[in-house]
Parts: sequence; structure tokens; C-alpha cells
Amino acid sequence: MASVKTYVTKLKSFVILFFSPILLLPLIILIPDKVCMQYMKDTNMLFLGSLTVAVAVERWKLHKRIALRMLLYVGTQPSRLMLGFMFVTAFLSMWISNTATTAMMMPIVEAMLEQIVATHAALDTCQGTLELSDKAKAGEFPGNQVMFEDITVQKQEDEDTKNMYKAMHLCVCYAASIGGTATLTGTGPNVVLLGQMQELFPDSKEVLNFASWFGYAFPNMLIMLMLSWLWLQCFYMGSKFKKSCICCGQKKQSTKKLAFKVLQEEHKKLGPLTYPEYNVLFCFVLLIILWFSRDPGFTPGWLSIAWVDGRTNYVTDATVAIFVAILLFIVPSQKPKFNFSSQTEEERKIPFYPPPLLDWKYTQEKMPWSIVLLLGGGFAMAKGCETSGLSEWMARHMEPLNSMKPSTITLVLSCLIALITECTSNVATTTLFLPIFAAMARSIGIHPLYVMIPCAMSASLAFMLPVATPPNAIVFAYGHLKIVDMVKTGSVMNFIGVACVFLSVNTWGRSLFKLDEFPDWANSTSINT
Repeated sequence: MASVKTYVTKLKSFVILFFSPILLLPLIILIPDKVCMQYMKDTNMLFLGSLTVAVAVERWKLHKRIALRMLLYVGTQPSRLMLGFMFVTAFLSMWISNTATTAMMMPIVEAMLEQIVATHAALDTCQGTLELSDKAKAGEFPGNQVMFEDITVQKQEDEDTKNMYKAMHLCVCYAASIGGTATLTGTGPNVVLLGQMQELFPDSKEVLNFASWFGYAFPNMLIMLMLSWLWLQCFYMGSKFKKSCICCGQKKQSTKKLAFKVLQEEHKKLGPLTYPEYNVLFCFVLLIILWFSRDPGFTPGWLSIAWVDGRTNYVTDATVAIFVAILLFIVPSQKPKFNFSSQTEEERKIPFYPPPLLDWKYTQEKMPWSIVLLLGGGFAMAKGCETSGLSEWMARHMEPLNSMKPSTITLVLSCLIALITECTSNVATTTLFLPIFAAMARSIGIHPLYVMIPCAMSASLAFMLPVATPPNAIVFAYGHLKIVDMVKTGSVMNFIGVACVFLSVNTWGRSLFKLDEFPDWANSTSINT
């Protein structure tokens, strides 16, 4: 729990740091109006709207129902179960915060592992008694040899159990961080990237929107998730996997049955799908459909059909998010009753329109306002760096990179950000470096997204330390992991992440965003400072 407290303290310090631009920047270079505008940009409203939908999903426990249903579908074989946990966690992390996703998944993982270990202990006791009885009757070997072999086997099984705990716990926190990269609102660095693109390159239009980002980041997320699963399997359950207590004979069958039983019991506790869950699911699906169909790129979306050319830029992804968020404060959480004639006196006293899915009191309590302020302060500080010329000055000192290939620059910068984000907030990291990388790209004549996308993606690759990101801290607090365990597996995870980012940017990302061409909107004359 100490690591969680450390993270919370660090987060609060960052909130204070990024709230200070309102006080400091007007004293130096910017008028207060321009500073305060950065705290409620279009990007902030996009994040706020998506967080409101996430609050509704969490309130009515729709995310838990989705998770359990998907796990029951995947199956209970240990390797498939781990993969199922990773895919479920990643999917949920695409739409709700990785912290909430991890906090929801960990009790399910912990309960299942405890039941499996308890059942194996009972089986060991039963089988051990029978084996000792048989061997004593046969007189095969002395009692001290039996005891020695039993101790050796017990130590091996204890080690296998520890590895199973470590693998299952790490797969959840890693999947939560990886899954958030697939959508623009899934993690803070992606939101910062969108905001910086709109701020630094206002003429870039719809180069970066929900659909285009999903088309790039979702395949990258799938590849990273599969490689992470293979790495955890090899490291914790590789050479010992076939010998493990969860994969042999009677124990294998009991493990599968028990895991399925635990999932089924948890799912039964939720009962049938309720009326508010149906409504939240409808709003959630509506949000995704409107995001994808607004301006897909390969075909005209509802934006170009509903609005004439020239006014289409009035409606953004933030407009859609706020629209669905408002619906959640209107759509009822209970079925309205229209049978006035048959109502009793007590029923007539109840208001006709039931309470909505969300009310402001609950929403403002659950809304992570600190992250919203963190984003706003970051945008304000980036604006100050841009207006003061600090970004340009630092970019000029990076011009010697012009002699390197763009792909090499991408690799170097990805490694740099992946290391820095282990010790600092990922939002702070992207906020500080994106304006610098954008100015550098402009000065050496390469596409700004060629370096900005790897920066945003690599900022989410915080796998090595408990304090690097909230999912790591939550998993570490359960006490089954040591820091050295996270460093060992996390270092390889960082390598996998950087390799996947490098691959995706230089393959389908290159063609999707036309990274080989220097765009007209990236010229310094088009930037409104």
C-alpha cells in the first residue's frame, strides 16, 4: 500500500505544479484569458465526456458483467484464462480509466487464484495420504526418503504457485496500460497528443481523429498484447508449464472446473441484465458508433451529410462525447409507469419520471478532476513554451539529428520517453516533450506525427516500477510481487512496447498518416502563436 500512497502523493504534486501556470504565466508572457482557455479546450471536453460515460458504466457495474461474460466465453485453461484476463482488461481500458479497470479486475483474479490454491492443497493432502499408505505397505523405501521427496515436491509446487500469482497479477496491469493506447480517450498521453496537434497545427484539420487513431493504434495494441502474453507465459510458466500443478491430470481438470465455477458464481450474483444496464449499454454503443461514423476518412460520414461544407469543423469528437454524456443525465434508470388509473395512492406520490442514470452529485464525486486539471495545466505550459520560443530554441539544438534517418530518430526518441515515463507522470512527459518534438520535426523537415505519435505511445509503456502508473501500484499492493519481479519482466515489456511502436509507425502508420511527406499544415508560417 505504500506504493499507492507514493503515487497519490506524486499525482497531487503534479496537480499543484500544473495548476500554477494560471499564476505564473501571466506574470511572464501570457495574459490570463489565454492561459485559462487552455484548461477547457475541445480536447479537455472530449476527455470529460468520455469520463462521464465511464462513470455511468462503473456505477451500474456494466463493465463487470462484460468482463465475466467474456471470461466465461474464453474458457478456463490457465493459458487461455490469462489471455482472457488480458483481452478483457485491455478492452475495458479502451473506454474507462486503466485505474478503474485494474481495481475492478484484481478482486476477480485474486478470488479465483485463492480458490484454485485451496483446492490444490486439498487434493495434495488426499493424494499424499494415499501414496504414503501404499508405499509403506509395499516397503519400497524408507520413511526419511519419502519425507525428502515430499519436501522437494512441495517446494516446487510452492514456487509454481508463486509464479502463477505473479503472472496473473502482472498480466492485468500490463493489459490495462496497453489497452488504453488503442483509443484517443483511453489514456492521458493520447488526449495530450490530440490537444497539441490542434494547438500547434490548427490547419491539420481531421488528420487525427477517433477513427484514424483507432485504425492505427488498435492493431498495435493487439500485437503488443499477444507478445506480452507470450513473454509472461515463457518467463513464469515456460519450462515448468507442463510440470505445473495446474496442468497435470486431476489437478488440471479440477482447476478448469473450479475457475469456471468461480466465474459462474460471480456472474450469477449480478442477476439478469437490468433496465439501467440496458440504457447504459445503449449510450455506450451509441457513443462508439457516432465516433467511428463521424468522419471515417475512407467514406463520407454523418458529419458531411448533416452539415454543409465549411461548417463541418463545428462538430468534433468532443461534441459527440458531451452529447452522450448529457443523455446519461436524461435517460431514466427505471421504467416509467404510464398506468395512472391502476396506481395506488402511494405510487401516485412518486414522481412520474424516474431518476436518471447519472446525477451530478454522484458524477462529481467519481470524476477524476485532478486528471482534467493536469491536462489543462499541461496545455497551458505547452502554450507558454511555444509563445516564449523555448520549444523553437530547444528544437534548433536538436537539428544535428537531421543527419539521421527518420526511423532511427523515432527509435531513439521512443526509448528516451519510455525510460523517462517510468519515473514521471505519462501526461507530464508527453506535455513537456510533444511541443519540442513538433518544433524539431518542423526544423529538420519531417512529418510532425512521425515523432509525436511514438512519443505519445511510448509514454504509456510504464511497466518496470510500481510508482510508474496506477495499475502497477494497485497490483503491487496485493503483496505477491517484489520490485525486482516488476523490473525483470518490465524491462522486456518496455523492449516489446518500443519495438511494436517502431514497427507500427514505420509500416501501416506511415501509409495511414502519409508520414513520408512533409505536410503544408506543418509549415511554421501556418502556426498561430
